[in-house]
Amino acid sequence: MAPMGIRLSPLGVAVFCLLGVGVIYHLYAGVISSRLAAFRQTRKVDLRDLLAVSVEAAVLGGIEVKKVRDENGLKEKSKGKTREGANELLTMGDLQSHRKMFNLIRNTFPEITVNSEEHDNMVDKAATWSQDIPADILDKIKAGKDVPAESITVWIDPLDATQEYTENLVKYVTTMVCVAVDGKPIIGVIHQPFTGFTAWAFVGQGSNMHPRSSYSVSPPKVIVSRSHSGEVKSYIHDAFGNNTSITEAGGAGYKVLSLLEMPSSDTESIDQADAYVHITFIKKWDICAGAALLNALGGHMTTLKGEDIDYSGTPLNKGGLVASVNVDHKAIVERLPNWDPEKH
Repeated sequence: MAPMGIRLSPLGVAVFCLLGVGVIYHLYAGVISSRLAAFRQTRKVDLRDLLAVSVEAAVLGGIEVKKVRDENGLKEKSKGKTREGANELLTMGDLQSHRKMFNLIRNTFPEITVNSEEHDNMVDKAATWSQDIPADILDKIKAGKDVPAESITVWIDPLDATQEYTENLVKYVTTMVCVAVDGKPIIGVIHQPFTGFTAWAFVGQGSNMHPRSSYSVSPPKVIVSRSHSGEVKSYIHDAFGNNTSITEAGGAGYKVLSLLEMPSSDTESIDQADAYVHITFIKKWDICAGAALLNALGGHMTTLKGEDIDYSGTPLNKGGLVASVNVDHKAIVERLPNWDPEKH
């Protein structure tokens, strides 16, 4: 209350308050703007760094996968069944690899979305990036490829080909990381834990992989999943003829590598194919890394109808897939019979 005899003017009080607000604004405007700028900076991600982290994550996950297999400590159990009736298995290899890969990526880039095939409540704050960028990435990829963090979706498969892993068919096993930007696969990493080889690609920038020197489409050699080979064989023969060579294999990552030129030390251990076809539902963490590799090399991975696959949103791709490189992909798609994976 004002002293007796003194009356405060409402207009004067208002002017005084406005002046106070103005002074405070000028005092703190610099601080606020610098904090906003810092916030905006933390929302950007350098894709070369993310590629390096993805390679490191796949390798570290692969070490866990190999260790569990070598020690015969799988402790396998069923997560349920696929639509085709096959068991979906979970082993300690899957789980330990997931913990390494997921925590490393999430700790390094906490603002991006990371989707993994496995789920676990264990948080490992000690999982940190070594800050090492492999020499071949430094040689091929320039820094400064920044994108908004909210545009990024990372898909990781801590152990692809778990069924084959339990059968000790380890040549099919891979660990994979994919980075999608606005739903498009941009970075793909496929690591083979039992050979130590890592394939990587950054669309529009470079890769350590190459297509083979020649492919055939009359007819093509087609690689398919071991888990439902009966249906897909009939489908392939309807498309390309009864003389079409069909290879059954485990692991989507392995099947993509079968389309590419592999290092000379690995050529005897991997099949070669001209096209990869899958006619049932498949998860995006299984296929995103391979899609990025193929895209970077001028190839394609689409649905059976030739549509691009969106690698954001839900994990399930319901359109099947066909993948190829250095051939007329559209011509392959046009030869495929009408097929609705949702009805099979």
